[in-house]
Amino acid sequence: MRLSELAQGSDAVVLEVKNVGENDAIARRLRDYGFVRGEPVKLVGRGPIGADPLLVQIGFTRFALRKAEAARVIIELPA
Repeated sequence: MRLSELAQGSDAVVLEVKNVGENDAIARRLRDYGFVRGEPVKLVGRGPIGADPLLVQIGFTRFALRKAEAARVIIELPA
């Protein structure tokens, strides 16, 4: 499942960040921000128009991500 598909208020765990192309700077930046395997993530909210951007929390840090950016993050729901 992709982070962009997660229901608002739901928790998940990051599996990986997919590169869209070679040298994907956005995917690299997401990994630098802490979107790495095993990290818990929560979708806190969605924007009012078209549900974009997404408000995502990793640890105590919140990020506003576009849907296209969040779609790079592959997640799994907790068991």
